[in-house]
Amino acid sequence: MAGVVFDAMVSAGGLILFSPLLLLIAVAVVLEDGLPVFFQHERVGRGGRLFRLWKFRSMRTCVSGRSITSSDDPRVTRVGRILRKYKLDELPQLWNVVRGEMSLVGPRPEIPRFVNLDHPVWRDVLQLKPGITDLASLVYRNEEELLGRSDHPEAYYQEVILPAKLAFNVQYAQARSFWSDIKLILLTVRYSLFPSGFEPARVLRLFPGILDSPSASPRHSSTGVGGASGTAADG
Repeated sequence: MAGVVFDAMVSAGGLILFSPLLLLIAVAVVLEDGLPVFFQHERVGRGGRLFRLWKFRSMRTCVSGRSITSSDDPRVTRVGRILRKYKLDELPQLWNVVRGEMSLVGPRPEIPRFVNLDHPVWRDVLQLKPGITDLASLVYRNEEELLGRSDHPEAYYQEVILPAKLAFNVQYAQARSFWSDIKLILLTVRYSLFPSGFEPARVLRLFPGILDSPSASPRHSSTGVGGASGTAADG
């Protein structure tokens, strides 16, 4: 309960503190590509319950395309590229935390068709409340670049990235502490502000208990954890 209250208070304070920036982003989104400002997408939360995740819209409306987003996706607007580079499109999820649907730190929530509720790894991960940041999403913060370099990005996500993220989720949960969460939040802020200095290996060295995870290797293969191939194309 203390963790829930802490997350809600920090998130509410963040929404107030960043309100000028949120307004500026909203205006920039509208000026380039009109309404809507926000993108809502159904995600799988704790216990398999569905909820609506909020983001600033970073992609053009009424433009069809593949179900994943890579670094060269033409649907992403100019404003959207800036938002995604610095992870500013994720700020509205502070509202999801205030509502109790997410926490500050926890596994990033997936869309329903990527989730295999029958797989034991997914059952372990879904015991946790999803979060704005986690070790897996920090290590794979350049995921879109990895997908952009792949000849088969959807298969690469399903067979390499998604199983790796889930392995990180499980191992981090086993070694998790209040101070490791604080460290993760601070690292997320640091690399959001200064993404050019990001190195996955450097991040992993700060969490030595996770280094033996198979997710540290891109050769880690799919074991049926994904309900479908690909990663969501966020709006």
